[in-house]
Amino acid sequence: MKKQDSIIMRRIGIVLAVVLLLGAFLFWPLNSYVESPGAAADLKSFVKVKGHPDRYKGSFMITAVSLGRATPATYLCAKLVPYMSVESAEDVTGGENSATYDRVQKFYMDSSINEAIAVAFKAAHQKVTRQYLGIYVLQVQKNSKFKHDVHVGDTITKVDGRHFNTAQGFQNYIAGKKVGTPLAVTYTRDGKTKTVTKPLVKLTTTNRPGIGIILTNNMKVKTDIPVKVNAQEYGGPSGGLMFSLQIYQQVSGENLQRGRKIAGTGTINADGSVGEIGGIDKKVIAAHRAGASIFFAPYIKPSKEILKYEEGHLTNYQMAQKAAKKYAPEMKVVPVSSFDQAVDYLRTH
Repeated sequence: MKKQDSIIMRRIGIVLAVVLLLGAFLFWPLNSYVESPGAAADLKSFVKVKGHPDRYKGSFMITAVSLGRATPATYLCAKLVPYMSVESAEDVTGGENSATYDRVQKFYMDSSINEAIAVAFKAAHQKVTRQYLGIYVLQVQKNSKFKHDVHVGDTITKVDGRHFNTAQGFQNYIAGKKVGTPLAVTYTRDGKTKTVTKPLVKLTTTNRPGIGIILTNNMKVKTDIPVKVNAQEYGGPSGGLMFSLQIYQQVSGENLQRGRKIAGTGTINADGSVGEIGGIDKKVIAAHRAGASIFFAPYIKPSKEILKYEEGHLTNYQMAQKAAKKYAPEMKVVPVSSFDQAVDYLRTH
C-alpha cells in the first residue's frame, strides 16, 4: 500500500511540476515587450463635429501596434513569426513605470489631436486659435534638484512667476542664469497648482544651466465649431495625420473617402508636415486585415546618414512598401510628407 501511495505522490508531483513549468512558459513576465500587428479602427466613431456629421461611404482608419509584456511563449513566437518583434523594456517605456508610460502616451495622443484639429480647421478656412499652456514634462533627469517634486506628466506654467508663450521663452530665461541659482517653478498636476524652489543644475547635454527635464510644448486649440475627439484606448502621436483627414472631411464637407477604406499613420505638426513613427510594417498588416485599399506612409528622402539611424535601416515608406509587397500586395502604399499631399492624392486618384 505504501509503495502504491509513493507512486501516486510521485505522479502528482510530476503533474504539478509540468503545470508550473507550463504556467511559467505561458505567463512569466520578461523584461521585454512583444510588438505585433494591432487593430485598424474607423475614425467616424472617434470624431464628433457639431453640425458636421460624416455621412460619406468609406472610412479613414487609425492603425495601431499591439504591445504586450513578453512571456517565454510570446517571446519564442515573436522570434519565429516575421512580422512580430521583441523590444527591450527600456526602448519601449524609457525606463518609466507603466503608469507613467501610459500618462505620457495619453499626452502624446491629446497633443496630436490638438494639432490635427488646428491643421484641419485651417485647411477648411475655419477659425482656430492656439493656447499655449506651458512645458509638459516628459522626463526628469537624475541630477535635477526638482526630481522629488516635479514628475513626468506635470505641466510647468511659470518660472519665477513668469509665463512664456513658447518653450523657447522658458529656456532663454533660464539660460540667462547661473548654475546653482534658485528658481521658483510653478507646475500643475491633476488640476492642482504648486510652486517649488530649487537650484539650477548644469545640463549634461549642453553644459548650460537648467531645471534638468526633457520637455515638449503643452497646448490646446479653440474652435468656433465644437469638435470632440475620443481617442478611446489609443495612445501616442502616430494617429495625427489620419485624425486631421477625418476632421477636415467633416468640417469642410468635402468627400475625400469616396467609398474607399483609407488607412495610414504619421504624426502631424503645426505646419501640416507629417513625421515618421515606429512599427509601420505591423500597421500595414493591420490595415490590410481591415480591408484598406490605400495606406499613407510618412516620407523622408533617404540618405546614408538617415538610414543609419532608421528602424531596420529603412525609412517609414521603404519599410511600408516592403511589408505591403509581402503581406498586402493589392494595397497601395502612398508616400506623404504633408497633410496637403494626402488631400491632393485623394482628390486626384
